Amino acid sequence: MIKNLYKFLLVFLVPIVGVSQIYEPVKWNFYKQQISESSYELIFTADIDQGWAIYSNDLLNGEVDCDVEICPIPVSFEFNKMDSNEISLTGGIVEIDENKSSSQDPIFLMKVTKFVKKATFKQLVEIKNKDAFISGFLTYMTCDDTKCLPPTDVDFSFNFGSIKQESNADQAIEDLEENILDLYGFSPDQINESFDLCNANSVNIIKSNSSLVNIFFLGLIGGLLALLTPCVFPMIPLTVSFFTKKDNNNGTRNAIVYGLFIFLVYILLSVPFHLLDSVNPDILNDISTNITLNIFFFFIFLIFAFSFFGFFDLTLPSSWAASSTNKESVGGFVGIFFMALTLAIVSFSCTGPILGSLLAGSLTADSGAWQLTVGMGGFGLALGLPFALFAMFPKFLEKLPSSGGWLNTLKVTLGFVELALALKFLSNADLVAHWGILKIELFLVLWFLIFFALGIYLLGKIKFPKDSPINKISNVRLISAILVIVFSFYLASGLIYSSEKKSYRALSLLSGLAPPLSYSYFFPSDCPNNLNCFKDLKSGMDYARSVNKPILLDFTGYACVNCRKMEEHIWPLKDVDKLIRDDFVLISLYVDDKKSLPDIEKIYVNRISGKGVRKLDNYGHKWAYFQARYFDVNSQPYYLIMDPNSYSILNSPVGYTPDKMEYVNFLNCGLSSFKKLNKN
Repeated sequence: MIKNLYKFLLVFLVPIVGVSQIYEPVKWNFYKQQISESSYELIFTADIDQGWAIYSNDLLNGEVDCDVEICPIPVSFEFNKMDSNEISLTGGIVEIDENKSSSQDPIFLMKVTKFVKKATFKQLVEIKNKDAFISGFLTYMTCDDTKCLPPTDVDFSFNFGSIKQESNADQAIEDLEENILDLYGFSPDQINESFDLCNANSVNIIKSNSSLVNIFFLGLIGGLLALLTPCVFPMIPLTVSFFTKKDNNNGTRNAIVYGLFIFLVYILLSVPFHLLDSVNPDILNDISTNITLNIFFFFIFLIFAFSFFGFFDLTLPSSWAASSTNKESVGGFVGIFFMALTLAIVSFSCTGPILGSLLAGSLTADSGAWQLTVGMGGFGLALGLPFALFAMFPKFLEKLPSSGGWLNTLKVTLGFVELALALKFLSNADLVAHWGILKIELFLVLWFLIFFALGIYLLGKIKFPKDSPINKISNVRLISAILVIVFSFYLASGLIYSSEKKSYRALSLLSGLAPPLSYSYFFPSDCPNNLNCFKDLKSGMDYARSVNKPILLDFTGYACVNCRKMEEHIWPLKDVDKLIRDDFVLISLYVDDKKSLPDIEKIYVNRISGKGVRKLDNYGHKWAYFQARYFDVNSQPYYLIMDPNSYSILNSPVGYTPDKMEYVNFLNCGLSSFKKLNKN
C-alpha cells in the first residue's frame, strides 16, 4: 500500500510542481472513410509530441492487476445513445499497431504498451439512414518520462447526411441539459436571486478568512511541537553556531536566509494540491472522502503512533539526504537552500507524523488547497524562525534547556495523539461507506481509553522503549497528567443522554472529530437533532410545495468538520431549532456519499469547466455537481433558503456560521422573504 501511495504522489503530485504552462502534447483528428454503400470506418488519430505517449487498451498484456497496482489509463471510447434503426456499431474499437510498443515505464515502474508519435483507432459502422449522426467522447492519459497529465475527455461527432454537424453537436449538448432537468427537476436557468427582499449580509468571506487564520495558527502550533522533538531541537544550537562561527560578517545573514528557506520548503509542498484543485474542483473532497485512502491514513497514523512510542524510526530514503547534503557544497544561497532541505529530510521521523496530520486534515477544508498552504506556512514559520532569531541574538542560546528525557516524553505524548487521530480516519471511512461499525459510543470509549492511558503514562506508570528512568515527577509533568485525565473524563461525559434533546451530550472540543451524535447504536436518527429532513431533492421540494414552506437547502458531508459543528452546537439551540423545525423544510444533501446511484440516474453531464463531459456514479457526485453547477460553490457546509415554487434564492447563502445570532438572522431573513414573495 505504501508503494501505491508513493506511485500516486510520484505520478500526479511531484511532477506537476515544475509545471508553469499549459501542456497540450496530444492533438486529435477525426474523419470517416466509406467502405461500401452502407459501411463506414470511423478513424481517430492522435498526433503525439516528441517524448510523450498515450496508452493502449492492451497496456499490461494481462500481467498486472490494476485493481491492486496504480496503472496508466488507456485510451477509451464512449458513444452517445443511437437509434438502432439508423446506425449500428460493428465490432469494437480496433487499434492500429503502428508506433505501438511495450517497454518498462519510468513513472509507473512496470512494463506497459503505449503509442508514440502517432496513434490510430478505427471503428466500423453500418449506416441505415443517410442522415445518421454519431457523437461521443474519448478519454486518454498522456505522460512523458517525468510527468503525467490528468485524464482528458475529447468530444467527437460524425455526420453522414445533409444536416450540419455543428447543429447536431449542439443537439447532443442539449440532450445532456435535458438529463440534468430530469435528474434535479429544474434547470440552472430557473434559479432566481432575490437578495433584495430583506437585509442580510453573507458571512462566507468573513468565515473563510477566519478559517485560514485558524489553520495558520494550528500549523504554527504543529511547527512548535515539531521544534521540540529530539530530531529538531538539538539542531538549533549546532546550526546557528555553524553559521555564526564560520563567517562572522555574513553568518547572521546566512542563518536568517536558512530560516527563510525552511519556510519556503514547506510552502512548496502544498503547490501540487493547487494544481489538482484547479483541474477538478471536487478533487480534494474526493480524496478526503475516499474510503480506501481513509483506511490507508488510519494505518499510516498507527505507524506514526508506534514510531513516536519508540518501537522503530521512520526515515525517508538515505539517498535523498545524501543527495541533498552533497549539493550543500555548492555554496551561497543555493547551498543554504539544500541545507534547509536536508533538515526537512533528516527530521522527517519527527515532523512527518505532524505534517501528515496537517495534510490529512486540510483535505476536508472549505478553502481547498489554500488551507493546506496556510497551514504549511505556519508550520514552516515556526520551524524556521528560531534559527533566524538565535542567529540575531546568539546569547539566548545559553538559556535553551538541554536535551534530555523530556524531549522523548513529548514525542510519546504526540504518539497518543496520533493514535486518537487514526480513529478519525477510520470513522470517516465508516461513515461514508455506511458500515455502521465505529459509531459515536465506541469512538468515545476508545478515545477515553487512549487519553486515560496517556495520563497514566505521564504519571510514570507506563514505560516505552526510549524513556529515561524517572526519579521524580516534575510539577509540569504532574499538572499535564491531571489535565489529560480530566480531559478523558470529559470525553466520557459525551455518553450522557439528554432526554430533552433525545441524543447524547454534544462535546464542543470534538465537533467534526467524532461521528455525528445521530450515528448511534442505541439512539440512531436519520437527521441531526431528530429533525425532520429529506435527503432527496425532488421529494423535499414536493413536500415543501404541499405545506407551503421555504426550503433550507443544506449541502453537507459525512466527513465535513464544520458541518458537524453547526449541527451539534448551533442547530440544537432553542431559537435555531424552533425555526428549522417549524418554519422550514430541511433538505440535506451529502456531497461525499459514495452509495451508488440507480442505473437510470447514472448520467453524463457537461463538466463545470466546460470541457468535455463526466459521469455521475454515486449520490456524492450527484449532489456535488448540483451545488457547483447551480450555485457556483463547492465548499461545505453551505446553506441557502429557496422558494420551492419559483426557485428563488430568498437571501444571501451562508457557509460555516458559528455565531448564533448571525444564523438566526439568516433564517429569519429567508423566512421573511418567503412570506413577502408569497403574500398574494
